[in-house]
Amino acid sequence: MSEQKRNTLSEVFRFKKFALFIVAVVITAILWNLPSTAFGIEGLTVIQQRVIAIFAFATIMWVTEAISSWATSVVLIAALLFTTSDNAFLFFREGIDKSELLHHSALMATFADPIIILFLGGFMLAIAATKSGLDVFLARNLLRPFGRKSEMVLLGFILITGAFSMFVSNTATAAMMLTFLTPVFKALPPEGKGRVALTLAIPVAANIGGMGTPIGTPPNAIALKYLNDVNGLNLNLGFGQWMAFMLPLTIVLLLIGWYLLKTFFPFKKKEIDLHIDGEVQKGWRTPVIAVTFCVTVLLWMLDKVTGVGANTVAMLPIAVFALTGVVKAKDLQEINWSVIWMVAGGFALGLALNESKLAELAIKSIPFDSWSPLVILLISGVICYVLSNFISNTATAALLVPILAVVCKGMGDSLNGIGGTPTVLIGIAIAASTAMCLPISTPPNAIAHSTGLVNQNEMMKIGLSIGIIGLVLGYMVLFFVGKSGLI
Repeated sequence: MSEQKRNTLSEVFRFKKFALFIVAVVITAILWNLPSTAFGIEGLTVIQQRVIAIFAFATIMWVTEAISSWATSVVLIAALLFTTSDNAFLFFREGIDKSELLHHSALMATFADPIIILFLGGFMLAIAATKSGLDVFLARNLLRPFGRKSEMVLLGFILITGAFSMFVSNTATAAMMLTFLTPVFKALPPEGKGRVALTLAIPVAANIGGMGTPIGTPPNAIALKYLNDVNGLNLNLGFGQWMAFMLPLTIVLLLIGWYLLKTFFPFKKKEIDLHIDGEVQKGWRTPVIAVTFCVTVLLWMLDKVTGVGANTVAMLPIAVFALTGVVKAKDLQEINWSVIWMVAGGFALGLALNESKLAELAIKSIPFDSWSPLVILLISGVICYVLSNFISNTATAALLVPILAVVCKGMGDSLNGIGGTPTVLIGIAIAASTAMCLPISTPPNAIAHSTGLVNQNEMMKIGLSIGIIGLVLGYMVLFFVGKSGLI
C-alpha cells in the first residue's frame, strides 16, 4: 500500500472518530436538556437526568472507541464531578437540594476502590513472576498435560482459569493467569490471532467459571441469600444442589467458549513448542516471590475461612515486594495505569447510577408485578445483562434480586410454569456473569484489555456471542431443573 493511500485511510479513520464524537456530544446535549417527563420515569430529578446524559455519552464512547476507553472514563469522572457533585460549579447546583448531589469524595475514591488494589496486587505478582522466571515455571508445568497443539493449550488456559474461578475471585484468578501469558506468547509467532485467543480465554473462563459454585461470584451469593431467607422464600438450596446443575452448565459453556475462541481467532501455528525458554532465577528473591505467590493464592481461596477479603489479600504481595525490594520504583512503570483509570470510570458511573437513586427509580418504574411469569423472566434477564455490561454485576444483582424476590413471593404458584422462583433469581446471577462485552464490563475483561493485544471489537465479538449462548442455555437449564423439582 502506498504512503499516500495509507495517509488517506488514516484521515478517513480520524474523521470517522471525530464524527462519532460529535454525534455523542449532540445526543448527550439533547438528553441533558429534554423535559424530565420525556423519560417516562416518575420523579426524575435534575441530577438523575444529567447522569442519564453522561451515561449515554460514556456508552457511545466505550462502544465506538471514538476516544480511548481510559480517556472516556477520565472524562466521565470529571463530568460527574463538575456537574452532579457537591463540588460542582455553583450554577450547576442552583435550586438543587444538597441531598441530591453526589459526594465528590466518593467519586474521586473510585480510583482507590478495593478492586483497584486487587488489580495492583495482580500486576505486582505478574511483574515479580516475570522477573524471577516463576511465570515460566508455572506455565511449563500447569500446561504440560494439554500437549503441544495450540488449540489444546487454549483449552488448558480455559479449564485452569475456570476451575480457579469457581473458588477464587474471578479478578484474582485473571490477575494470576496473566502471569502465564508472557512465556507462552514467546512460543507463538506474532502473526495470526492465537495471542488474542489466549488473552481473551482468561476473561471468558474467569467470568463463566464463577457460575459453578455459590461462592464463585457475588451475584450467586446474593441470589442464594434471598432464595434461602427463612423469612422470605425459604427454599433451603444447598451448595451441592447448586453445583449439581450449575457445574455441568459451566463446563459446557467453557467448552463452547473454547470452540468460539479457536474459531473466531485461529492460530497460525498449529503446534506450540512448550519447551518454554527461560529459567527460574537463583537467589533469595525467587523463594520470596514463590512463597508470596502461593500464600496469596491460598488466602484468596480461603477468604471465607480467614475472613480476609480478596481485595485486602492483594495488599500482601504489594507490601512484601516493596519491603524486600523485589519490585522497585522503576518496575511500577510496567503497570498499565490506563486500565486503572478505565476501571475507575466504570465504578464512578455505577456509583452515580446507584447513589443518585436513578437505577433504583428506573427498576421500580418497571411494572414487574403486572406481567406474566415468562415476561418477567425474559425482561429481568435482559435488564440485568445490559446493566451488568456497564456497571458492577454485583451492584446490578443487589439492585434486581431483592425487588424480584418480593414480586416472586407474591406470585406464588403462578411461577411454576417457568420452573419456579429459582429460575428468576438464579437467572439474574447467570445474566450478570455472562455480561462481558466491554473492557469495563468486568475486571477480568479490563485485565485482558490491559495487555494491549485485544481490540474492543474483538472483545465485543466473543463477549456478545458467549453471553447470548450463556443466557439461552442457562435459562433452559433452570427451566428444566425447576420443572423436574430438583430445586
